Amino acid sequence: MDQFTRSKIPIKPVYSPEDLAGFDYPAQLGQPGSFPFTRGIRPAGAWSWIQRELSGEGDPQTSNKQLKYLIAQGQTGIDVIGDAPSQALMDPDHPLAANAIGTQGVSICCLQDFRDLWADLPLESLTISNSISSFFTAAALYLVAKEHGVSPRVLRGSIIQAPFFTEDCGYATQMPVGLRVRLTCDSIEFCTREMPKFHAFVEDTYFFSEAGLDVVEEMALGFIEIRHIIRELLKRGMDIDSFAPRIAILLNCSMDFFEEIAKIRATRRIFSRMMQEEFGAKDPRSCAPVITCHTSGLSLTAQQPFNNIVRGAVQSLALLLAGVQAIEISAFDEAFRTPSPESHLVGLRTQQVLGLETNVTKVVDPLGGSYYVEALTDQVEKRILDMIADIESRGDAVSLSDKGWFKAFFDDVMARYAQQIKDGELPKVGLNCFQIPDEEDTLLKDVAEAKFEPSFHRIQWAKDYKAGRDIGRVKAALVRCRELAKIESENLMPPLIAAFEAGATMGEITGVMRMAYGWPYDPFDMTESIIREA
Repeated sequence: MDQFTRSKIPIKPVYSPEDLAGFDYPAQLGQPGSFPFTRGIRPAGAWSWIQRELSGEGDPQTSNKQLKYLIAQGQTGIDVIGDAPSQALMDPDHPLAANAIGTQGVSICCLQDFRDLWADLPLESLTISNSISSFFTAAALYLVAKEHGVSPRVLRGSIIQAPFFTEDCGYATQMPVGLRVRLTCDSIEFCTREMPKFHAFVEDTYFFSEAGLDVVEEMALGFIEIRHIIRELLKRGMDIDSFAPRIAILLNCSMDFFEEIAKIRATRRIFSRMMQEEFGAKDPRSCAPVITCHTSGLSLTAQQPFNNIVRGAVQSLALLLAGVQAIEISAFDEAFRTPSPESHLVGLRTQQVLGLETNVTKVVDPLGGSYYVEALTDQVEKRILDMIADIESRGDAVSLSDKGWFKAFFDDVMARYAQQIKDGELPKVGLNCFQIPDEEDTLLKDVAEAKFEPSFHRIQWAKDYKAGRDIGRVKAALVRCRELAKIESENLMPPLIAAFEAGATMGEITGVMRMAYGWPYDPFDMTESIIREA
């Protein structure tokens, strides 16, 4: 019977030297820590990774307690996700926000919220990553660090840049694609200058791959976005080696064990060659991408949630064998809620057991030289490159986004994935095979099904916050944001930072930038700006 990976790459029953005929070790592998970085970006020797769990729920004070709990349990970095309104750049007092406030992440809308979120955390020594709007997070971290007497130049962590795909399969910000790309480049340019140790250019393939993409599709789209952003930064006159060493890629990791490992190895090789041969990078660090990973939430099931612990462990082992720099394990109760304290602890302890008890980190790239892994890495690399070429032949990413090409692609992929689950082509233990009756499916359900209410109190909090500001100062800052947004050559980070510091909210600042581009302040026509249209 024919066998295939999830990406439809044929699999042979056994692999041998014939499968690597003509294999060029220096060109295709090299030593760990050297070009083309297939084997990893660190030299040989024992290594470790940033261990963290994605956090955020309720209000900023609640999430702050959650972060302190995880740090006390041995977490070595933090990553916070915003709730649906925050991701959509919608304040909690917006009429559409109420039932989602704090339920899928932390509710964040202004600088004070970020102060509360990071209260009493060692900003100078902690890696601070955020799955919240990149430009607002960078502005907040810059300001809060200075308030704490910490130089922004020592800050470490990351922000996600996703100008193309969020509108089609994530949290829609209702901004024109040109503005989204501009804000992406503005924040990278600003952080390169003011926060040089911070990873301001993180390509997040995780969130859109959860639509059901295979590894080839995931990385091809990721490279489309990376390549477009790099070209835009170069047009601004930035030197490639000024920002490329801080590029990172946040990948997904699903259940096709060896294909996921091959994907990560192929990604490093594609990236290193692209940076050197196409973009002219000279600094070796520019060719060595930091790879961080989140295990797949899509692979988890509401049925028999205890199986999700196994899935997280298997995926994490694949990531360690591939040599990544940071891991977050999707919680076993993800199908029901944001992570409970119990599921957070299971995820963190899984990483700690793998790191301390298995010896897997004692050898770099232990699968290097495997006939199967090397052959699969080559095939994954070729298919990714072919798909990149195909997409770019259709037009640049901005025009494809405007034409709806990406949306149609994601719609097709989601339909395909649903059919694969329905037909059993993708086995899911507990879901489409080895089911048990609901009345017997009780293990861990008491934890997973524990519910919490939306943070409705944030509605009045936001109203009171806005009423208590120096409204004249806020209006002046918003007018400046709007007017400078009309000038394409202006970097929007300085006026955005000034508006945030003056007390303006994410929703208000986003709204006036929309206005500058000829879009409505509120795309749902339910709120009005506190400044008049020019």
